[in-house]
Amino acid sequence: MAKLLIKKGDTVAVTAGKDKGKTGKVMQSFPKLNRVVVEGINVCKRHLRARRSGEKGQTVEFSMPLHASNVMLIDPSGKKMRHDDRPKA
Repeated sequence: MAKLLIKKGDTVAVTAGKDKGKTGKVMQSFPKLNRVVVEGINVCKRHLRARRSGEKGQTVEFSMPLHASNVMLIDPSGKKMRHDDRPKA
């Protein structure tokens, strides 16, 4: 299994899917699943049922995970970079 090179806090650009071309900050990463959650990208709605009688149900929006191969790192100067161009820490 390859190592996930995208970490929490990195800025990434989406390269595939409905949000292609958008950029955002990585909020969570799941290395075993090879997925990342990007702020404001791949937003889905979840309808929640009322828990008590007399209470209203609600709609909640949240970001779903993307596969790590569908995002590309962006360096601090704003230039897109390949995974092997990442600065060594």
